[in-house]
Amino acid sequence: MEPKNIFITGITGQDGSYMAEYCLNLGHIVYGMVRRTAQIHDENYRHLLNNPNLKIVRGDLLDGGSLDSLVQKIKPDYFINFAAQSFVGDSWQIPEETFMVGAVGVLKCLEAIRKYHPTCRFYNAGSSEQFGNVLYCPQDEKHPFRPRSPYGAAKCAAHHLVKVYRESYGLYAVQGLLLNHESEKRGPEFVTRKITQGFARIVQAIKKNQHFEPIKLGNIDAKRDWSHAKDFVDAVWRMLNQDVYNTLLKDLTGQALVSELKEYVVASGECHTVREFVNVIIEHLHHDCRWVGKGKDEVLILNPEFIKRFNIHSAELVSIDPLFYRPAEVDILLGDSSAIRRELGWFPKISFDNLIKCMLESDLNESGIISISAD
Repeated sequence: MEPKNIFITGITGQDGSYMAEYCLNLGHIVYGMVRRTAQIHDENYRHLLNNPNLKIVRGDLLDGGSLDSLVQKIKPDYFINFAAQSFVGDSWQIPEETFMVGAVGVLKCLEAIRKYHPTCRFYNAGSSEQFGNVLYCPQDEKHPFRPRSPYGAAKCAAHHLVKVYRESYGLYAVQGLLLNHESEKRGPEFVTRKITQGFARIVQAIKKNQHFEPIKLGNIDAKRDWSHAKDFVDAVWRMLNQDVYNTLLKDLTGQALVSELKEYVVASGECHTVREFVNVIIEHLHHDCRWVGKGKDEVLILNPEFIKRFNIHSAELVSIDPLFYRPAEVDILLGDSSAIRRELGWFPKISFDNLIKCMLESDLNESGIISISAD
């Protein structure tokens, strides 16, 4: 297959860096955009810099001129937009920036493609936060948008813009509805990485016979559908190549092709609470502990025998801090990804337990800890 030009925004983040790696492994040429005004943080894609097919370019999602220039120069076969203010919690503190990048930035991407390279295939990162205050579980492609955050509202606006440009100008433009996806590259502000980094800190303190502070969390009974980001970039690529994967499936199964361009929910189909996420880590670490208290006074504490055995100087592992509650909570998100599994042949490969194990072991190794047991 002839190498394609892939333009990826947000390459410094979790999804963008995994997408770059995925496309490079397919033999394509990747142009990764970083902001002109930002200090470059290349931790997530540094291991790819020796690949001659990776080109780093400067631009800004809110600078239409820079996007126009890059699209004209690169002439991308695929434009994959992962750039965003992606932390839902911060979207109440910086709602204008969140909406500008998440919605107006997408408009500028679409305009650059429309004006200068309309054969380019465009993908924009959507979110389960678009479902918001859900009406039913699991959520599928027909579920209405009921966002409960500025972040979710921005993604809804972008979704409508992508549809308008697809129908008005005949662009190959889609926005996937991706449920929660995490990895070792996830930012520390996200609750999953906050938890795994927090436990790595605690294990390190235990091994050094030092005092430690508990991990402070918000709503530990919020339910989410978690997957590994590596699985999701494969789903994105399939959405960008629906004609190819539909043909492959027809050849294998004899099923009729899907006749129109579609947008899909991508999810594991499993629902877990934040509490369960913590409990899986406890099982991996073999710590002897229990939850005590109720509501905002609930804490996860080590049992006295365990504290005595290892001469531990603190008891609390997790405590609740109302500061981390959202102004409007989304209680449950659970995706129905049966359509993309049936029509594009996508399936997740990394389980919930293995996702957590990968994240925990990465953070333990970062702390200089090889073994995940307390002793």
